[in-house]
Amino acid sequence: MPLSCLVTGGAGFLGGHAVERLASDKCRFRITALDNFDPFYDPAIKRRHWAEILSRAPQDSRPELVELDIRDGERLQRLFEERRFDLLIHFAARAGVRPSIEDPAGYTDVNVTGTARLYEACRRYGVRRVVFASSSSVYGDTSPAPFVENSSESPADFQLSPYAVSKRAGELMTYTFCRLYGWRAISLRFFTVYGPWQRPDLAIHKFTRLILSGEQVPFFGDGSMMRDHTHVADIMDGLSSAVNWVLGDDAPACEVVNLGRNDPVRLDDLVRRLERACGRKAQLRRLPVPPGDVPVTCADLAHARELLGYRPRVSLDDGLADFVQWYRRNEAPRPIVDTPAG
Repeated sequence: MPLSCLVTGGAGFLGGHAVERLASDKCRFRITALDNFDPFYDPAIKRRHWAEILSRAPQDSRPELVELDIRDGERLQRLFEERRFDLLIHFAARAGVRPSIEDPAGYTDVNVTGTARLYEACRRYGVRRVVFASSSSVYGDTSPAPFVENSSESPADFQLSPYAVSKRAGELMTYTFCRLYGWRAISLRFFTVYGPWQRPDLAIHKFTRLILSGEQVPFFGDGSMMRDHTHVADIMDGLSSAVNWVLGDDAPACEVVNLGRNDPVRLDDLVRRLERACGRKAQLRRLPVPPGDVPVTCADLAHARELLGYRPRVSLDDGLADFVQWYRRNEAPRPIVDTPAG
């Protein structure tokens, strides 16, 4: 019998990739994807992503999509009562550091209150296997790189945005439910994930669009900010291992694990690499560093290797080439005459 799995945020960037990966796993899972198609970005993008997921899914393990907001406690309870899930993979959230600074209450409502209502449904209907999608933003700017989970040197106590606070709250809530109700759960701290179907507001997607259309690229600070860019294929490898860990033992446990590359890249170097991938020169619009941005992110992967056997495989140059190829196929930017990149 396949296991019944609920993936929240299942039509989004990461949630959609998770659904596709699980659906390809030899009918191991019966997947319900939940998404509310929030207009934070064009819902049509999610619907196209979902159509592609269905087109690739094996006929005997096609996922089902339910349109539902995790804050709707009554509908959540009915869904859990009807489906009787074995596993929850929780991606649904309002995302983004900078937008959260403009709407802290909204981010708290979705990411904290919504998670509490979801976990209450799990508690009530006996779901004890949980994967929670967290973020490297929980480390703030006081943790020395590379960031180590559960280390006194990387305490994840001083976040710089409401989004980061909400993700840390989700981790703590996961831990508390594990302790109270005997769950087996894992919180995955993702480091700057990119790849096909990435949100259009994120750097690599936005920069690619602007470079190919000949528009100015917003360039914050002096270019020294560093990010541990991680291709979504590597993240899905880590997620698959996390699911196996959650399902592999009945013993209650709660883990926090970094999923990144341990190879941070400067902003100015990222732009140069994207210029090569796009075959065009970027036109930069220099701006001050916005509030909430941290100077560097870098994942220590020792715990991920030990617990999950996680080893990222996709180099940044290969990942950028893959993304630009996907973008050209799917977004069809208008052709322009531009100066080739050197």
